[in-house]
Amino acid sequence: MRYHVRSPMRPIGVCPSPMNALSIRGLTKTYANGFTALHGIDLDVKQGDFFALLGPNGAGKSTTIGILCSLVNKTAGKIEVFGHDMERELDTAKSYLGVVPQEVNLNGFEKLFQVLVNQAGYYGLGRQRARERAEICLRELGLWDRRDDITRNLSGGMKRRLMIARALVHEPRLLILDEPTAGVDIEIRRSMWAYLQEINAAGTTIILTTHYLEEAEHLCRNIAIIDDGRIIEHSSMRQLLRRMDMEVVVLTLGESLEEAPDLPGHAPRLLDDHTLEVELHRGQSLNELFAALSARKVSVVSMRNRNNRLEQLFLRLVNTGDNAMAGHGNTAPGKAPVAAAGGHR
Repeated sequence: MRYHVRSPMRPIGVCPSPMNALSIRGLTKTYANGFTALHGIDLDVKQGDFFALLGPNGAGKSTTIGILCSLVNKTAGKIEVFGHDMERELDTAKSYLGVVPQEVNLNGFEKLFQVLVNQAGYYGLGRQRARERAEICLRELGLWDRRDDITRNLSGGMKRRLMIARALVHEPRLLILDEPTAGVDIEIRRSMWAYLQEINAAGTTIILTTHYLEEAEHLCRNIAIIDDGRIIEHSSMRQLLRRMDMEVVVLTLGESLEEAPDLPGHAPRLLDDHTLEVELHRGQSLNELFAALSARKVSVVSMRNRNNRLEQLFLRLVNTGDNAMAGHGNTAPGKAPVAAAGGHR
């Protein structure tokens, strides 16, 4: 299924200089039982960015999103959405936000069209404009033919798409997606990726949390990793991936081999007669590898990474206490291995 954005979600306007869609300073949350879920985090998301906020269970992601949605009260800190302070200008700041929560929270007996019309009304859209926006969003998410169905009759993937449509109906400038593709099949997930890329290109800033690290690597330009209530990494995706010491590529060969070719410095391993696994260390290039294979008359049909690159780095950051890699923001020195704390996320 392919979704299509017929027009930009709204005219964003031209700012005289780049601004932050979201700015967080010193955000702290301590619960009544004394558990501190957030330890004074700082975070900036630029206007127009596609941003990944990643972390293990219990890291503080959902607490942060809950505070942004004003569902959780902060203990301390400051949040601005497009320059509007959430404490002094809450209504204005929230009007810029669209949120897709992790859990499905639809009224099972409400029709799809009415879900969106009601949501638009909550944000002050008149009835005619609300109906127009509901139609646009349902069409863009491939749900227009189901507009008169009640939500309980939808598949899991359709419910996820309806929640995205609901979050977009009031034309927010910042869309927050908490595990938006959890539980959907690969085809729907890829289609949703394409749609999210389209609305981002049309001007909507997107913050994504996901446990599918391939999804974050594919979609996002910048990333923050939160663990134990602290930001342990905040950089561009490209800069982060450059810090890999080694990756393993799997090559599909044009002709069968009986044994792995001799490739000094690469330690190749033949998985079967048409599949070769090769280690690439920092400083070694694919061009050099392919030249070495060509010199040995080995042709390559296709190539893929054995493991998701971001997953390797993510596990290294949160499980080994390797915060020397982070070098940014409020890093936790000497951190112990990750453990979920108190069920808060």
